[in-house]
Amino acid sequence: QVQLVESGGGLVQAGGSLRLSCAASGRTFSSYAMGWFRQAPGKEREFVAAISWGGGSLYYADSVKGRFTISRDNAKNTVYLQMNSLKPEDTAVYCCAAREGWGATPYGYWGQGTQVTVSS
Repeated sequence: QVQLVESGGGLVQAGGSLRLSCAASGRTFSSYAMGWFRQAPGKEREFVAAISWGGGSLYYADSVKGRFTISRDNAKNTVYLQMNSLKPEDTAVYCCAAREGWGATPYGYWGQGTQVTVSS
């Protein structure tokens, strides 16, 4: 089992940047593929980005491609989401998640989330 804790959210103006972190504890972090998701008020949770165990495979939602970068440091048991050129529509609670497989394997572990608010 793995426990996930996000940090780094906050209030930023449109065009600004934030870096989210997700610290993992428990079983070997490098055994998990990781992802970031977000949920805005009144909307469904949506996929943002994913990274494979060693970081060699990356995937992004079209809405964040070219602006957000997911990365991981297995020595620090941490996954990051660098968010640049932020837009008001990026406002949401951002959660990290872990899974033990790839492809259609569901995410089995979730953090509590961190609020990101982008003002216009």
